[in-house]
Amino acid sequence: MADPSPTTVARISVALVTRNRPESLERTLRSLRAQDVQPFEVVLSDDSDREQARRSQELAARYECRYVAGPHRGLYANRNFSALACRGTHVRTMDDDHEFPDGHMQACLRAVEHRPDAVWIIGECLPGHEGTAEPWRCPPQLHPRGYSVEPPPGERMWAIADGASIYPREIFERGLRFYECFPFGASYLEWGSRLHWLGYEILHLRDTFVIHHYDPDARSFSDVRAPWASTLFAGLCHSFIYQPSLRNRLLTLTQFPITAVRFRTTGVRACLDAVGAFREQRRISLRSAGAEVMRSPARGSRRP
Repeated sequence: MADPSPTTVARISVALVTRNRPESLERTLRSLRAQDVQPFEVVLSDDSDREQARRSQELAARYECRYVAGPHRGLYANRNFSALACRGTHVRTMDDDHEFPDGHMQACLRAVEHRPDAVWIIGECLPGHEGTAEPWRCPPQLHPRGYSVEPPPGERMWAIADGASIYPREIFERGLRFYECFPFGASYLEWGSRLHWLGYEILHLRDTFVIHHYDPDARSFSDVRAPWASTLFAGLCHSFIYQPSLRNRLLTLTQFPITAVRFRTTGVRACLDAVGAFREQRRISLRSAGAEVMRSPARGSRRP
């Protein structure tokens, strides 16, 4: 893919997803609107229940966001939906439990102006850890067993920040999507591995970070099966499509009996869910890879 024209003006659209957390959402919007540099637009995609949705709409109006009712099919369906509603040159994913240090949006804009063709990922920290090394760490990338690990320095990586990445909008315009069938979980790690496989360069934005107000008791979903199925799914895609080495395949396959023994019936069902999802994504990925090669042979030749 050729770089965009130098005369192209970078415009960052914020794709902010929310569900039933208006107090946390207001904190995020207040922090975002306190930035000296503002995004081109803020699209608030709301998966909330009816009563909570009224409050989200009020907040969207107060903080000058474009409100859209989400698809109500889980986090990743909402990510896709919000990204497709964006009109800027770039899409900055955002969650409703984030805050931002001074100069955050300015750093985002500098990054996309410097490398508009890249995917930029942003590190995070918990509240109170802003003065430590934690905020400046690179977000993790997928391990063949399905969990995430720190990328080796100096190498092309497939790391991804689920709610804090900046994408050229053309990624979504070309039909690429987060895998939607798990309502939440680690399937976003598969997305990073897939983008790397397709030739997109993923870069760590080292000049800023996100403050993540993570509260495990405030999650929108609570289910053991989906998180484990999504990790197995991500590992299968990584090891059998994107980086299909013998070592990777063996590492991925060893995770299946571990999951089945640990969670018994739920674990077995998670394994079956993962295999079914992998078969579906394999068809999608191979089809999209063929389309990418036809558009840009040079990109396809860079796949590992």
